[in-house]
Amino acid sequence: TLDVNPGDMGKIIGRDGNTAKAIRTLLRVVGMKNNARVNLKISEPAGGKLSASKTVDEAINELRS
Repeated sequence: TLDVNPGDMGKIIGRDGNTAKAIRTLLRVVGMKNNARVNLKISEPAGGKLSASKTVDEAINELRS
């Protein structure tokens, strides 16, 4: 489990989760070399931001404006 400072959460996850995917890939390779299964869990800090979600209508209205 990776405990992250709230200010660094975006850096660890990366754009579209690419950084987190890369870290998981590296861990998987190390695990395969050692005949072990490795998982990465990123612990969301207390009071972390919720991802912005929009309804379909909100997204369409945003595109129109």
